[in-house]
Amino acid sequence: MNSQNQPTALVTGASSGMGKAIARRLISDGYLVYVAARSTDKMADLVQLGAVALRMDISKDAEIVAAVAAITERSGGVDVLVNNAGYGLYGPVEEIGLDEARYQFEVNVFGAARLTQLLLPAMRAKGRGTIVNITSMGGKIYTVLGAWYHATKHALEGWSDSLRLELEPFGIRVVVIEPGLIETGFGAAASQGIQERSGDGPYAKVAQSVAASMERSYGHRRGTDPRVIAEVVGDAVKSPRPKTRYAAGKYAKMMIWVRKWLGDRVFDRLIKSQM
Repeated sequence: MNSQNQPTALVTGASSGMGKAIARRLISDGYLVYVAARSTDKMADLVQLGAVALRMDISKDAEIVAAVAAITERSGGVDVLVNNAGYGLYGPVEEIGLDEARYQFEVNVFGAARLTQLLLPAMRAKGRGTIVNITSMGGKIYTVLGAWYHATKHALEGWSDSLRLELEPFGIRVVVIEPGLIETGFGAAASQGIQERSGDGPYAKVAQSVAASMERSYGHRRGTDPRVIAEVVGDAVKSPRPKTRYAAGKYAKMMIWVRKWLGDRVFDRLIKSQM
């Protein structure tokens, strides 16, 4: 059992990338960190540092409920929830089945929402807590063949803003983190999916171009180390008055600025120029 004075946190998608880095930062800050992912084996290094690993598929309600029950039994809830689990579904809208699109929403939006619902009562009872939602610069911009992915990230942005107003009277804070191009497995997985789904057919040319662009951008140390995002999360959680959102990592601030201030046509040209 942990000390009642030890703060607690839950990080989803902690088996790799940003989630693992965020968990490490919170452990170093003195939190008892629950780490959740589909594969507990990939979180063995975090367990050695003192984390508690939970097997949880964020798209399965029974596993979410079981994870929260385990946390509640041991700690009574968490002080910090980091909704990090997610992936990118890329491909032409015409060629992506609605079952795939729904699963993208289950993982990127509804899983985070369900987990938040279940952990909120304990936070309200304490009169404090912090919810950190990892969206993306993709929650403010758009790219070719990214319709369903961007739809989920835009949804999570709006959901977070409304949630922030709902929870403020209870002393619970909601913070949005908008990473840019980060050195994770995101690009390789998205690129592979595009080629498998649309390598042939009417969208083959644009699919191959997008896949090639992703392969150039990710996996060559051109992106930002995930630890940068972990530092942003850790600092936001520690702050007595955190910002409502933080854009961090390569291209994030620049792309969001261009999209906001220069308009659709200019942004369209910028995105197409990368093809």
